[in-house]
Amino acid sequence: MSTPEISAVVFDIGGVLVDWNPEHLYGALIPDSTERAVFLGEVCTPSWNHTLDAGGSVRDSVAVLAGRHPEWAHLIHAWWERWHEMLSAEIPGTRAVAEALVRSGLPVYALTNWAAETWPRGIEAFPFLGEIFAGVVVSGHESVAKPDRRLFEIMNERFDLEPATTVFIDDTAANIETASDLGYLTHHFESADILEAWLRDLGLPALIEPRS
Repeated sequence: MSTPEISAVVFDIGGVLVDWNPEHLYGALIPDSTERAVFLGEVCTPSWNHTLDAGGSVRDSVAVLAGRHPEWAHLIHAWWERWHEMLSAEIPGTRAVAEALVRSGLPVYALTNWAAETWPRGIEAFPFLGEIFAGVVVSGHESVAKPDRRLFEIMNERFDLEPATTVFIDDTAANIETASDLGYLTHHFESADILEAWLRDLGLPALIEPRS
């Protein structure tokens, strides 16, 4: 079966372009791995963080959670006060892929689960996130987060995307599943090198330039 001509590419950000992980901060604040696992698994949980990505106020949610768990309060407050320390570095190579696609003239967008209050901090840490995309949809601004199909529909309508000819790149299986169900050409991200090879298989070899 032939691949349709690609009309746009959509990148996830965290885990694809930049490395965000609570372990970067809490590995220093809670050296004991068992205690840290309890904190990140039972207090500042992934599901709690998802509510922030879906439009919840980080500052208000931190205050409420600290009130519920006073024994962890100083560590919970660090989620807001030292949030930037959860950001590490760029994921090696992916920015170069995205920039090569942009230079080719292909529209490149971003669809990210990111809290509205911390998105400006992400731009400050990685200015290219505010520079290279033709458009960005931030879940916290829309009050809905991936893998909810509504966030994809918002992006489609805002940027007039046709899923059947749009590439979607994400590191989370549930997000890939939703995108696939909506008809996107999906890539479950593992590394920039694997992504490059996959894009070549789609017929985009001229868009990807060798990296030194």
